[in-house]
Parts: sequence; C-alpha cells; structure tokens
Amino acid sequence: MNHLSVGLEARDRVDRAIGGGFPEGSLVLIEGGTGAGKSTLTQRFVYGLCAEGTTVGLASTQLSTAAFVDQMHSLSYGVVDQLLDGRLRYFHVPTDRDRSLLDRLVEPSGLWDARVVAVDGFGTLCRNDRQFSDVLGSGDEDRAMERIVTRLDAALAAGKVVLLTVDPAALTERSLRPLRSAADVYLELQSEAVGNNIRKKALVRRFAGMKSPVDDTIGFSVQQGRGLVIESRTIA
Repeated sequence: MNHLSVGLEARDRVDRAIGGGFPEGSLVLIEGGTGAGKSTLTQRFVYGLCAEGTTVGLASTQLSTAAFVDQMHSLSYGVVDQLLDGRLRYFHVPTDRDRSLLDRLVEPSGLWDARVVAVDGFGTLCRNDRQFSDVLGSGDEDRAMERIVTRLDAALAAGKVVLLTVDPAALTERSLRPLRSAADVYLELQSEAVGNNIRKKALVRRFAGMKSPVDDTIGFSVQQGRGLVIESRTIA
C-alpha cells in the first residue's frame, strides 16, 4: 500500500504524528466545531503534500482565493508558486441554497484531476445544498449521506485521497453516521481554553492502513509565522 506523505519532516512532526502519510484511496474525515482547527490542519496537510510533489485540489466554502493566499502566507505556508505551477488548484465555493452544490462538487472538474482532493466546509455544503437540506431532520438524511459517499467511490478506487472537513453543528447526528463509518481516517478535533491559551487536539478515532504507529491523540497549536506545531504525542 502506497502512502502520501504530508512532508516537512525537518520543520514539524505532523507527518510522523500521522504515521508517515495517508494511504492511497482513503477517505479522510476531519470533524470539529468552530475554532477547533479544521481549516488550519487541512491547510498544513495541503501545503506539505504539495511540498512532496503531490497534486492537490482544494475547495473551500470560506475563503476567496486572495484570502486563502494571505492566510497561508500568515502561517508561512506560501502557495503562490504551487498555484502557478499547478500542483495546487484552489476553488472557492459560495454557498447558495438555490444551487445543487453537491452535484456540482462531485461532477468531473479540475478539482478531481488532482491526486488529493480536499473539501474544507463539506458540512456547510451539505446543509446549503437544495436537495440535502430538505431531508435534514426528516429521518432520511442517513440514506442521503450514503448516496453522497457512494459518489466518491470512483475517485477512491482510482487511488485518490479525499479529505472532508465537517462541523457537526452543521448537520444532524443521523446524517453524520454514514460519513464517520465510511471514513478510513477519522480525526475528531477538540479545543479548550486553558488560561490565556487555547489547547487543540486531534483524537484519532480511526486510521486504517497506517504506515507506522499513529498517535491516539495529537496535541497542536497554531502560531502566526510558524504554522501548525505539534505540542504533545500519545501513542497506545
């Protein structure tokens, strides 16, 4: 089984913390509330993957292209060269309930030409999709989510890594179950205030096909000008 390294071994311990990279053909779920670090962790993965020469397509509901470049620069994750040479393709996805957002996401496009496809704000896309939002709370949202996950099968079978971030507050517990069950890698992010500091951690709920031992809990912080920093490591 081949693994895609998230690189930067000389700069931080992120690649080591996740066992040396993501297995090809894996569905990666990063779940956490507002401020838990979903976007920053995704941005670190994206930057490191590109540094290793892996092509990445990133779709986000949050930042315009200019704002994304500025955000990455503030973390010392400069991506201008990667955007120019095609290693990274960035797509801002405005959320509009009058549009079939999920259909547009999974249809063939430049996003899916990449080896890794990341969707930051997947839960927001689901909630604002015209058809999916209609079934939220109806009791049928689990089947609706199963149908969405099934539409990712072709990309996963082709060896692509698909990474999705979800704020559980955007969806129902029933709709989240099929997504959590389907994920090969499932990271649940938590954060808490300790004095004047915010402590963040990723609980590794599942990591199928790991290359080397993966941390059960990954403590991290986000520092301006430095990026994501591993704070503590706990291995079972």
